[in-house]
Amino acid sequence: MTAGARAAAVARRWAPGAGGVLGLVAVWWLAAVTVLAGTTMPTPAGVLAGFVDDGLGFYVANLSVTVQEAVRGFLVGNGVALALASLVLLVPALERLVLQLAVLSYCLPLVAITPILYIVIGPPPSGQPSGTAVVLAALSVFFTTVVGAVLGLRSADPAALDVVTVLGGGRWQQLVRVRLVAALPHVLGALQIAAPAALLGAILGEYIGGVDRGAGPALVNAGQSLDAERAWGIALACALLAGAGYALFAVLARFATPWSSGTSGGSVAAAATTAASPGGAS
Repeated sequence: MTAGARAAAVARRWAPGAGGVLGLVAVWWLAAVTVLAGTTMPTPAGVLAGFVDDGLGFYVANLSVTVQEAVRGFLVGNGVALALASLVLLVPALERLVLQLAVLSYCLPLVAITPILYIVIGPPPSGQPSGTAVVLAALSVFFTTVVGAVLGLRSADPAALDVVTVLGGGRWQQLVRVRLVAALPHVLGALQIAAPAALLGAILGEYIGGVDRGAGPALVNAGQSLDAERAWGIALACALLAGAGYALFAVLARFATPWSSGTSGGSVAAAATTAASPGGAS
């Protein structure tokens, strides 16, 4: 494929999304100057001007705290989810318990439990991430990743599992040699959804998490001062961060799982190779 053809393919791929964004901005602008004129609804130009007035330092100081909380919660929540999903494959009797825990975490009213978490964890030092926000970020990602990982681990090719069994491998070798590879596309898909969810959970936790910096308190202050441009600017910056997290794992999935559209023969061959290698099935 020539460079021109590649550029055209990229343009075709991104054109619908870019057109949708431009359309939304146009509708927003039109609504702000017509049906919503005279309200606190700012125009895109007003939000951009407010962003310039606040300066990059304002956004970095606040969003850096929120990102730290989201990343910590993302790592903790997904780490526990992946560990429990793997445990289910090794000890099938635990499956019902693990899935019930996942459903419970999904059904928990985060707004209601935030004050309880704050009382238990306490406020953070000035300018530091909130433990309450980290826990809420972890809870926000747990369900999606548990379900995605369990489904992925179960999607392993039976023929590849049989190869490991024939060569003397047990459940552990099946998990390490076959199931983890088969689950990777599903896990990365779950992480795509988990990245924005972690940011949302962190912001929610900041409202009661006792932080003096972060997207949450910045939004509260903007609302109390009726600074619509700043409130919209913070919200859009958070949306961009969430979109960046989603896009990061989408790109990672594209390059890290080239076998996801392959045939079962490839996974059987991979299982045979790894199981027969030194230190393979044992």
